Amino acid sequence: MHEPPNMRFTTQRQIILEELAKVTSHPTANEVYDMVRRRLPRIGLGTVYRNLELMAESGIILKLEVGGTQKRFDATVSPHYHVRCTRCNKVDDIDIPVQQHINVMATAACDYQILGHHIEFSGICDACAQRQQEH
Repeated sequence: MHEPPNMRFTTQRQIILEELAKVTSHPTANEVYDMVRRRLPRIGLGTVYRNLELMAESGIILKLEVGGTQKRFDATVSPHYHVRCTRCNKVDDIDIPVQQHINVMATAACDYQILGHHIEFSGICDACAQRQQEH
């Protein structure tokens, strides 16, 4: 992972990135804060929020804002799709090829220069489906 020329990679940012890269749960800023606090007990929630936003703006991490109520963050920046549980809001990656032809179709359908697309599927996760069967 390379550092954008205009962003200094502080120890705080490095630890935030390391903690985010350890999980595939696409945590909220509060969840990242809880993970980072184990290593940096004095770090503030505002500092974590600011660093996550800066890192997302710089393309170091992804900020997921599709659906759900809270922004979530992802250390995987290569194009990929997500699925969100409509019951518990859990977010996972879906391992299917990114459909580049959608960009071509969108370009043909409007006057925009299409840069990419984001798709989020919705469904019910295994844990919620199990709970539903038990009741």
